[in-house]
Amino acid sequence: MPATKTAKKKPVTKKRNIAKRPAAKKSTVRKSNGMGMPELKKKAISLGITPGKMKKAELIHSIQMAEGYQPCYGTSGGYCEYTECCFITDCLKS
Repeated sequence: MPATKTAKKKPVTKKRNIAKRPAAKKSTVRKSNGMGMPELKKKAISLGITPGKMKKAELIHSIQMAEGYQPCYGTSGGYCEYTECCFITDCLKS
């Protein structure tokens, strides 16, 4: 009798159909009308403030005080009487 080789069968594994997400891209489009950190840092430096590693609210409070306003950013509760403030858009969101 001739010798026959039996082919070993590989175990059947199911491929999981996992949808891959595309890599996240840094958006150049601002989602709000508010200022981002680069703009805030430029404004702070122009007012003589050293931003360092200040958080956004801290930096805005420093800018408000340097401009002669109350440091009220983020404390409005949805209403602000300072309509000329350049931070009002972000402030009312927080």
